[in-house]
Amino acid sequence: VQLQASGGGLVQPGGSLRLSCAASGSIFSFNAIGWYRQAPGKQRELVANINSGGGTNYADSVKVRFTISRDNAKNTVYLQMNSLKPEDTAVYYCAADTIVGRSWGQGTLVTVSS
Repeated sequence: VQLQASGGGLVQPGGSLRLSCAASGSIFSFNAIGWYRQAPGKQRELVANINSGGGTNYADSVKVRFTISRDNAKNTVYLQMNSLKPEDTAVYYCAADTIVGRSWGQGTLVTVSS
């Protein structure tokens, strides 16, 4: 599985960004696909994921503010991020869980700063 993430950038606090992750295969067949992030000096953490049945899972710190969605026809997963905070600054990684394990995409940097 190859994953191509995009959409990161610099945004002011309170602003919004949408990340996209395009997969080489059918995301409908994945056990789950989602987003992780890693801030400087911190461990990588789950932000949100969506499973094959459409169920979603969010980190407590992003609930209400972030929304994960998928477009099966485009094999793409999106992360809509609203009300961004400086503490959301991190490299965001797309990851897919399949029967052979977890595949990672390259990261995309999100910087929230005034």
